[in-house]
Amino acid sequence: MSNNNLVVWDAMKDVPKQAQKNIAAGRLKGMTDISPQWRYHVMTQTFGPIGIGWKFTIDRQWLEDGSDDQRCAMTNISLYVKHEGEWSAAINGTGGSAFIAKESRGLYTSDEAYKMSLTDALSVAMKMLGVGAVIYSAGNDYSKYSAPAAPPQQATTINDSQLANLEILIEQTNTDIEQFCKYVKVAELHHLPAADYNPAIKALEDKKGKM
Repeated sequence: MSNNNLVVWDAMKDVPKQAQKNIAAGRLKGMTDISPQWRYHVMTQTFGPIGIGWKFTIDRQWLEDGSDDQRCAMTNISLYVKHEGEWSAAINGTGGSAFIAKESRGLYTSDEAYKMSLTDALSVAMKMLGVGAVIYSAGNDYSKYSAPAAPPQQATTINDSQLANLEILIEQTNTDIEQFCKYVKVAELHHLPAADYNPAIKALEDKKGKM
């Protein structure tokens, strides 16, 4: 006998292989990452278009001081879904991303920090609905909370949110992803070094500006 309480959970728990990415470096090495775009796709598939079947509000964004002159951009969101014609109560999520990070070449300031912390906050809230539950329940939770601590400079490749930003620009500019990987000299996009993220974004934004 099926459990109606798990209808939504079961609809969003399985992650297709193409939405899974192995984390090859940094403190999350060996774990599985989930594409943010897939999360938005499965939310739309389950509830309907954003703003109609699901929505969110950004409740607060702020900076937190860290060690060694580092700072983190933080975001609190409230996620809402419409189920059987009624809107849910707020599903809260908090996300963070480095605004000023200590890397091997020194301190690095990210102009994408709030965007990435928003993506992180959405993933936290969606996780409570069952999005990607198979990955998490398999003991392969990729989140920063379950990962062993490591010096920031060891996280040498782009993170989940940076990857999502690149994928969005690649799609918007109709860029061949294999050719772009050759351009940035990596076998796969998620192998891109964090230090090369800004130049890669700029190249795609320049292309977009010329379209």
